[in-house]
Amino acid sequence: MTQLKLGALCWNQYTDWPALRSAGVRADQLGYDSLWTWDHLYPIVGSHEGPIFEGWMTLAAWAKATERVRLGLMVGANPFRNPALVAKMATTLDHISGGRVTLGIGGAWFETEHAAFGFEFGSSPGERLRWLEEAVMIMRGMLHGERPSGTRHYAAREVRDDPLPVQERLPILVGGGGERRTLRIVAQYADANNVGGGIEAVRHKEEVLQRWCAEVGRDPAEIERTSGMGVTVIRDDPAEARRVFDRLFEQNGHARPWKPLLLGTPEQVAGEIRPYMELGYRHLTIGFPHPYDAETMERMITDVKPLVEAA
Repeated sequence: MTQLKLGALCWNQYTDWPALRSAGVRADQLGYDSLWTWDHLYPIVGSHEGPIFEGWMTLAAWAKATERVRLGLMVGANPFRNPALVAKMATTLDHISGGRVTLGIGGAWFETEHAAFGFEFGSSPGERLRWLEEAVMIMRGMLHGERPSGTRHYAAREVRDDPLPVQERLPILVGGGGERRTLRIVAQYADANNVGGGIEAVRHKEEVLQRWCAEVGRDPAEIERTSGMGVTVIRDDPAEARRVFDRLFEQNGHARPWKPLLLGTPEQVAGEIRPYMELGYRHLTIGFPHPYDAETMERMITDVKPLVEAA
């Protein structure tokens, strides 16, 4: 039997703290393998003029409220913070949580929040990805007990991480499917990737990642494959699942519902997941917007997961 790992991505926008805290606790108690939130400072679904909680502080609070689930950002916005500081933050959170942290990081894309908060955004996606590559190199070195220095954009000089993380190798997950730079960064430095957009898009990105691994001399088996499945709603009546789905997006800044959809009965949802398992993507993240659909959170574990693993 091949094990399916499930992650709960609990949106930190258009919510209140008691509900967001409770969603994390519920994911832990139900047996989710990982628990994530966004690293954004303005909402990214629906109107950006709404409430949202900061990601690292959310993880710290979840670390004290949960017992076993892994914690991470899906994914960190690299331009928000100096990468040496991020490595230090991840290490501290690893100690707080007892060794349950994954350092998720990406190049960032939402210019509106960067401009509002005064963060450097760069002149192009390519420039931000050059920053990301240098940042991941610094983070990886620090987390390994080395003393890395910046090369172009960052001024870190022989920076050390003391104490080291609880985990012998605190994993770095790089999010994004950029074929010229992002997936090369995954091949060279990351312990896990994260791509989405549906099974055909993921299948294509996997082919590109395999080519980059061959080019840089990396064993692809060293990289955990993960994918975001979007917002999921499970009901015995598919029409009711669609109504709940539409209502969730309406309550999140009057957003337009996403596609592709992962809606319906447990059997239907399991059928959509199986091709990812066959491709080797066996850690799948399910999106849960406020008010955090408790029925779906539970049935992903109790109904869908056994169906997928049995097949």
